[in-house]
Amino acid sequence: MMDFTLSAASLLGLCSIATAAGAACAKAAPPQGFVRLSDVAPHIVQDMRYAGPENFTGRPVPGYHAPRCWLRVEAAQALKAAHEEAAKEGLNLVVYDCYRPPAATRAFIAWAEDAADQKMKEAYYPRVDKRALFDLGYIAKASTHTTGLAVDLAFEGLDFGTPFDLFDDISATADPNVTSAARKNRDRLVALMVKHGFENLPNEWWHFTFKGSADPSPADFDVE
Repeated sequence: MMDFTLSAASLLGLCSIATAAGAACAKAAPPQGFVRLSDVAPHIVQDMRYAGPENFTGRPVPGYHAPRCWLRVEAAQALKAAHEEAAKEGLNLVVYDCYRPPAATRAFIAWAEDAADQKMKEAYYPRVDKRALFDLGYIAKASTHTTGLAVDLAFEGLDFGTPFDLFDDISATADPNVTSAARKNRDRLVALMVKHGFENLPNEWWHFTFKGSADPSPADFDVE
């Protein structure tokens, strides 16, 4: 565990080499206690949607400069354990979002207020007014993602009844209108994640928050 926390601290150390560069880097570097998921669990697939155009805004989201998952150490270790258990059954986890920079949340708010931008409506919110997405709980102005304790994920290649980030009633974890195969996969994912200390967000089958942290405070750095 010590090696993982030092990886973030070492970035700050490198930034202090030059005063001007140090100030810029210190703002961007993750705080102590955050790790790259790839350093902890390299076999978990990372399909980081907000770093590219395949998301509900249709473009890369500010704050995501690399398709990389950062989490708090304790959440990453718990996710590793969940992945190792799933792997014994021939399953592989894929993550879509992890730590979320505050810059991304601000961009989501601006996007939701832009009524003229509807290019991704059919794919992501066909039956919902985008201005209501915050009130309906699909996007949060104070997301647990910003704490580095939340992760959006699935079993790679399995049917969950909806794609990731479909803002619709059918994306609710317990929605009765999905197929039996999708119900089985949702239940299996929830059971696995709960066993390893995570809690599901009821209106999104893919969203889980690790509950075993003594420090759930938000962070502020860009994903590099």
